[in-house]
Amino acid sequence: MARILVVDDEPHIRKLVSFSLERRDHEIFEAEDAPRGIALAKEHHPDLIFMDVMMPMMTGLEALDILKADPGTADIPVVMLSAKSQQYEQSEGLSRGAAKYVCKPFKPSELGDLVAEMLADS
Repeated sequence: MARILVVDDEPHIRKLVSFSLERRDHEIFEAEDAPRGIALAKEHHPDLIFMDVMMPMMTGLEALDILKADPGTADIPVVMLSAKSQQYEQSEGLSRGAAKYVCKPFKPSELGDLVAEMLADS
């Protein structure tokens, strides 16, 4: 069982991701924005973070920069979730430290398989 943080400003996406991962017996934490996601990451030190790119107040990429700059959270793999699917947008996320970049829409089963793959690699 992994501890996973889901950060997305869209409640239905957060619930979709959370539900699909809870079904695989993972412990899920949710944040509705990037500042709250950063705080939860520091508090709970999850095994993995799923983070939306486009959010108000602070983008997921800005939050990723903060997490990767902090020695307490730098080692947590972050999977970016985004409707931005252009290659240069994906490359930017990966170059800033994201472990993976998943384009919306996605199949919930893909996320479960991705978690299993990423946890097996660690």
